[in-house]
Amino acid sequence: MRYVFSNQKKLIKHLRKGNTAAYSYLVDLHYKKLCDYASNLARDNFKSEDIVQNVITRMWINRKKLSPDISIKNYLYKSVYNEFIDQYRKEIAVTILEKKYIEGLETIIEIKDIPETNKLMTLVQNEIEQLPPRCKETFLLSKQDGLTYVEIAEYQNVSVNTVEKQMVKAFSILRKKMKEKVMSFMFLLFNIKSS
Repeated sequence: MRYVFSNQKKLIKHLRKGNTAAYSYLVDLHYKKLCDYASNLARDNFKSEDIVQNVITRMWINRKKLSPDISIKNYLYKSVYNEFIDQYRKEIAVTILEKKYIEGLETIIEIKDIPETNKLMTLVQNEIEQLPPRCKETFLLSKQDGLTYVEIAEYQNVSVNTVEKQMVKAFSILRKKMKEKVMSFMFLLFNIKSS
């Protein structure tokens, strides 16, 4: 039996109570339009679906905080926009961080010093091998194979958010285990391999 919640206050009341029929109704009513809106923002169908899924899931998790007086439609569209901005900022932050390491490389390491370079390559590869399996796979798909987060998410059948978390985890583990000099070398190494 399909429920129709014509009154928004009634819909919010049922959502707050955890009524899954109300949630299904909400998804059926707004999902495609929200994906279209997110796609206009992100210019990427996979990322747009990920954004909408994050928003709708988060809304369900926090459903008890929904105000009976809000416009659900406005709330969802604003949340999609905010999620897009958050993801965009994360991507920019990672790109800036990588660029910073690569730009500072000349002052830290002399590539002409082949024995030192070989030693660093071995150290970096050993540390990458020690990463947790999924984390290692994600890291290598990005840094060695040059795949985007969206491509990795599609390949691994996970969300882009999951890929981002795996990359943050990989960088965090590697930073703790390796000195700044080795981290900078790692960025150069994978920049060369992926180009």
